[in-house]
Amino acid sequence: MVIVTTATEAEALSLANQLVAEYLAACVQILPIQSIYRWQGAIHCDPEWQLLIKTRFALFDQVRDRLLALHSYEVPEIIALPLIAGSSAYLNWVKEQTQEPSGG
Repeated sequence: MVIVTTATEAEALSLANQLVAEYLAACVQILPIQSIYRWQGAIHCDPEWQLLIKTRFALFDQVRDRLLALHSYEVPEIIALPLIAGSSAYLNWVKEQTQEPSGG
């Protein structure tokens, strides 16, 4: 699972649609969140939208590169968390809905 945040719901929807359309994600869930963080020496508190991207581990580099190309943030949060277990039916569905990773 890859986690990304955006400043607007519109950007979150755009990124999610692009990743699913390109078979880089099987599903993207979008949640409103509140973030408190330090940026350029100041503490900020802003609403954001969090994307939970369900994809194959082997596609992380492609997902990351696509997000970096499309994202509006100078330094977007793009992190991957391992799924250590899940129902085989769901995990198979994720695999079926995503492309085979491209080599190199």
